[in-house]
Amino acid sequence: MESIAQIREKFKNTPTDDLAALIHMYETDSRSGVISIVNRARKSVEALNMELERLESMKAYERKYDAYTYICGIDEAGRGPLAGPVVAGAVILPKDARILYVNDSKQLSAAKREALYDEIMDKAVAAAVGIVDCTVIDRINILQATYEAMRQAVLKLSVKPDVLLNDAVVIPGIEIPQEKIIKGDAKSVSIAAASILAKVTRDRMMEAYDEIYPEYGFAKHKGYGTAQHVAAIKKYGPSPIHRVTFIQNMIDVRESGDF
Repeated sequence: MESIAQIREKFKNTPTDDLAALIHMYETDSRSGVISIVNRARKSVEALNMELERLESMKAYERKYDAYTYICGIDEAGRGPLAGPVVAGAVILPKDARILYVNDSKQLSAAKREALYDEIMDKAVAAAVGIVDCTVIDRINILQATYEAMRQAVLKLSVKPDVLLNDAVVIPGIEIPQEKIIKGDAKSVSIAAASILAKVTRDRMMEAYDEIYPEYGFAKHKGYGTAQHVAAIKKYGPSPIHRVTFIQNMIDVRESGDF
């Protein structure tokens, strides 16, 4: 008879997709240790099935446009911060792609976003980002800068999309058919993937800026208006990556040597 340790190792080394067969094989074993292993495996299978159901519900818009070959999700990161660029992501996934736990990037931990970023980049038919910096944001305003970042991302794709699924906006200046989806990053797997691409790209940029301007704490707050960040602006003045139009009520930037 197999030892409990051997059975535990067998379950440990079996993908969740294949656990059902093992559960069936050992569910009549009366040893308490085996019963515990089987019950844990059942919970893992149940969790996987729930996640697959959630993912399937996030493909409603992709199914709506199933006649199209290349369905592209679009989302942005960084409209609200006081510093740094706005970044847009554009992602075309294979129609049979299965990327577990892909979701609105704001609902995921930084570690989970990083792991999903790698999986998205590995599985995507095409993926790209557009980046618009603070000087352009100040010149044309954040909404127009967001549109520009989105247009850049679409143009950088290695294949031309047949339709765009956008999170909450219609992008001007693009002739490709588009659908505006409110809270799209929680309703479309393509938009969710784009949100992760944009968020991870921007976070990495802000962490790099933190090494150049460590006094502001960019690695921690990513440029958002936390109390720590506002205090740093008032103490040190704006950096070259701050958005003047976003902070002009906090400090007289005209007196700063940076501008």
